[in-house]
Amino acid sequence: MQLGFRSPILHNMKKYVIIGNGAAGANAADEIRRTDPESGIDMFTEEAYSLYYRPKLPDFLAGKNDLDGFTMQKIEDYRNRNINLHLNTKIVSINPRERMVTDSAGKSYPYDELLIAAGAKSNIPPLPGTDKKNVFTLRTVDDALRLKEAAVNEKNAILIGGGLLGLEAGRGLIDLGLTVEVVEFFDRLLPRQMDVQGAAILRQQLEAQGFSFRLGAKVKEITGGGSAEGIVLESGERLSSGIVLFSAGIKPNVDLAKSIGLEIQKAIVVDESMRTNIPGIWAAGDAAEYKGIPGGLWPTAMEQGKCAGINMSGGTCIYQPKAPSAALKVAGVNLVSAGNIDVENKLMSAICRQNGNYRKIVLENGVIKGFIFLGNTDGVKQCTAAMNGSKKVDGFYEEMQTADFNFDKLI
Repeated sequence: MQLGFRSPILHNMKKYVIIGNGAAGANAADEIRRTDPESGIDMFTEEAYSLYYRPKLPDFLAGKNDLDGFTMQKIEDYRNRNINLHLNTKIVSINPRERMVTDSAGKSYPYDELLIAAGAKSNIPPLPGTDKKNVFTLRTVDDALRLKEAAVNEKNAILIGGGLLGLEAGRGLIDLGLTVEVVEFFDRLLPRQMDVQGAAILRQQLEAQGFSFRLGAKVKEITGGGSAEGIVLESGERLSSGIVLFSAGIKPNVDLAKSIGLEIQKAIVVDESMRTNIPGIWAAGDAAEYKGIPGGLWPTAMEQGKCAGINMSGGTCIYQPKAPSAALKVAGVNLVSAGNIDVENKLMSAICRQNGNYRKIVLENGVIKGFIFLGNTDGVKQCTAAMNGSKKVDGFYEEMQTADFNFDKLI
């Protein structure tokens, strides 16, 4: 399905093709159109929907909002900016020599500049039984619709993986009236965002909401006939449920990139301009990797897409990564985690724990390198600014361990 129209082609006009309509692709298109208001832009997505805010899928699952409530760009927005949005369209081949892409229907589209912002798919470990009915991931609107339909006839669900989106999806299932058993390989929740102390506090709070947890547990197989009936753990323990939801990370969509010889490590390797090793081809977002670090976060995809769009249309932008951060809100539990949280406690940390709140600010050479705010998140903006500015704040080390510290002192 194609939406929009193409302006009359002039000799000095370029043709832009963007594979993907997520945060990276959409921000790239915005920057291209801002710099180059006349050239043609063809954007392709395999989904049936225009840009939506993926982190809101758990709320959609729980019925707290409808699709319009988290759709970020309407169909008419693409038309108004002369962007040809091709819904339900998969690009299956790229010809770098001819500068041409071809979709699954055999139709070809020329390009001068191509951005691969194909995102990622949910990772499902290679376990027996993952092909059964009622084994789910939550990555798309259609995933949420299928999961919601299955939940009508179930009383409990098994969630494999204690990651951010998984816990939020679990909360959505609890809101639908199910109980949720979380099976996590690591010995604590959110191992990338939480240290041992903070994870223990979070676990207590989530258990009070209806979660239960099997930590340090590994899944052996999914049981059942044609449809999932539960799981077997490596310990031999069996858990029963007609819904098994995987939240075990993501895998960048790089098959198309591999087929044309783009450099791939964990994802498509790009330089500070978002260029790949093939002229005329750029990459951004979850499908891209800069200095050995793949994307995976919405703000990262936005920044990379913006930078790619500027450079593709003749401007100059140098991508400057910021410390990774993540925010979680599950039924009133607020968590913000950023940078190096120093799980092994090798660095100096200002820790404050009071009334169910937990705060850890990690310092190295007097500079904030990371932090955890669980519960009360007052001070996050100031800590982020100080961290990004590499400002020395060790003079406030003792004060930062008090509950009423004035964080404006850090800026």
